[in-house]
Amino acid sequence: MRDTMVKINDRYEFPLQLDLDRENGKYLSPEADRSVRNLYTLHSVLVHSGGVHGGHYYAFIRPTFSDQWLKFDDERVTKEDVKRALEEQYGGEEELPPTNPGFNNTPFKFTKYSNAYMLVYIRESEKDKIICNVDEKDIAEHLRIRLKKEQEEKEDKRKYKAQAHLYTIIKVARDEDLSRQIGKDMYFDLVDHEKVHSFRIQKQTPFNLFKEEVAKEFGIPVQFQRFWIWAKRQNHTYRPNRPLNPQEETQSVGHLREVSNKTHNAELKLFLEVELGLDLRPITPPDKAKEDILLFFKFYDPEKGELRYVGRLFVKSSGKPIEILDKLNQMAGFTPEEEIELYEEIKFEPCVMCEHLDKKTSFRQSQIEDGDIICFQKSPQPGSDEEFRYPDVPSFLEYVHNRQVVHFRSLERPKEDDFCLELSKINSYDQVVEKVAQRIGLDDPSKIRLTSHNCYSQQPKPQPIKYQGVEHLSDMLVHYNQTSDILYYEVLDIPLPELQGLKNLKVACHHATKDEVVIHNIRLPKQSTVGDVLNVLRTKIELSHPNAEVRLLEVFYHKIYKIFPFNEKIENINDQYWTLRAEEVPEEEKNLGPQDRLIHVYHFTKETSQNQMQVQNFGEPFFLVIHEGETLAEVKVRIQKKLQVQDEEFLKWKFAFLSLGRPEYLQDSDVVSSRFQRRDVYGAWEQYLGLEHSDNTPKRPYAVNQNRHTFEKPVKIYN
Repeated sequence: MRDTMVKINDRYEFPLQLDLDRENGKYLSPEADRSVRNLYTLHSVLVHSGGVHGGHYYAFIRPTFSDQWLKFDDERVTKEDVKRALEEQYGGEEELPPTNPGFNNTPFKFTKYSNAYMLVYIRESEKDKIICNVDEKDIAEHLRIRLKKEQEEKEDKRKYKAQAHLYTIIKVARDEDLSRQIGKDMYFDLVDHEKVHSFRIQKQTPFNLFKEEVAKEFGIPVQFQRFWIWAKRQNHTYRPNRPLNPQEETQSVGHLREVSNKTHNAELKLFLEVELGLDLRPITPPDKAKEDILLFFKFYDPEKGELRYVGRLFVKSSGKPIEILDKLNQMAGFTPEEEIELYEEIKFEPCVMCEHLDKKTSFRQSQIEDGDIICFQKSPQPGSDEEFRYPDVPSFLEYVHNRQVVHFRSLERPKEDDFCLELSKINSYDQVVEKVAQRIGLDDPSKIRLTSHNCYSQQPKPQPIKYQGVEHLSDMLVHYNQTSDILYYEVLDIPLPELQGLKNLKVACHHATKDEVVIHNIRLPKQSTVGDVLNVLRTKIELSHPNAEVRLLEVFYHKIYKIFPFNEKIENINDQYWTLRAEEVPEEEKNLGPQDRLIHVYHFTKETSQNQMQVQNFGEPFFLVIHEGETLAEVKVRIQKKLQVQDEEFLKWKFAFLSLGRPEYLQDSDVVSSRFQRRDVYGAWEQYLGLEHSDNTPKRPYAVNQNRHTFEKPVKIYN
């Protein structure tokens, strides 16, 4: 009927017991064993819920043949009664209870999309052999091991969760973590706490006892450990703020977590300061006076474009950077006399703030405090002709903050990446298209047109990005509140600014006599009219005679909605969802008599959905002139000739007058014009002569704009 796969949801009953010996065993295959009693009992029902394109499977099983059925639905197993397992899986229709009991409500019926798909019956004589007890030894060893392991893991997780409120997670960052992460996993701030060692400690444990755990784990004796509490600053950076004092170290870890953690999550984050002597062994941390400041240092190498952590120092707040230059040179592996420049890394959200630090101004005057980060690099040599991509710390951090790898895809092949480019989120529109043009070897970047990615549909957005229509790359990648890393590109035959002054229309031309549709892409200035479009088309298409009149129609879902006036501007015509159709005006339409009517004629078929009949239009709609007093029999002759339908096929067609989707079938003797009396009907496309017959055109996958290219005839496309 439909030339497509369907799922049949009709009612189909099945019994609890199935006797295949009945009627002299006529349902048994010839090779069946007739010496045994072929009485079968239902053991399980596999159910499919959904349609032909997708759904869900679950099963009703009674493992021991008792009246108790079990429903297995993914990981959920529930007890069910026999009615749920049998009757409710027969399919068919279901009635909803009336909304207003007592009133004469017609019950609302709907098709049940969950029904039995496969049945398992077991022969009574074999029941005991099949439904037997399963001992552990009957289960394969590798499965036993796996099940036991899964059970243990599940139990561990349960215990962990049940006892979570009794424990505090303590995350301890060390110099080793900073060295390992900075310049590789991260560039800003000091550490990613998700990647440092964590301890799960009972809340009432005194902090001093926790230090012994740390000693065991890291091999650092308790007396050489000093812990700092991290703090989130107002500018959203996260830095070590102050060391724990001796009194705090006598308290429980749970109490410390509450004191240090304003957000009340279950974690305590600490920095472990360990000082090393000349022999690189741990020594007692120096006393910290109020004037002492703990600073962290990163070194930037412009030649390699690399940033790395080199260590930390205590400085006096009254001291000046110039006093520690020798130590910094030593950290970087330079000679003591190497000239270096210092910068303070202040913040990185929403934008990077990294300022030059005056070496002769005291730390206090420069507002330097505990936990601050100072980046340094070699001073550029005067007169040096060396040019680096990112010559200083601020430009490098700006680059890192804004860099974005973009996956470019050709708009013609939207599923596969063509190439990737590393760009900056603050690149301008011109910079982005220039990079793309360079990559694909195109001389004129203005011929590149970009289209953004829809994160929800995973498709290109319907509308491309206008020439210089966005300021930055970051604007191109945003879709509502999501950010993508995909852009689509196409190469135009003319520069985009020029193209934007033009309107491109896709017009399907229906030849008066030939059995084909030709699609033309017409490109004209936006101020052009429909008449200009038709004049261009006249030069491209074959007409039945040189003076033939041509018109432009708007077709949507197999209905004609509009004949465009010649003087209508093309700027606002949408060919994305509506089909624009050009055709010759038939001679009979040019000489309409006073009583003649021009009516819409559409093909249709009837489909039942949710137990309601719905009219589905298909095929190519058209206009037809009907004359005063003309009967359906006379109209049919003209329609058959126009559509060139064989007699045998045409006899199967039914004809109806349709108004707002309701068919009123016509007899051959009916006068057609009497149904189309009113000339002022709003939405004339909703009153039409319907031709009911089967739709034999191949089905296409559903798309929003499926109407655009579904033609009955062969299609040729000219760009």
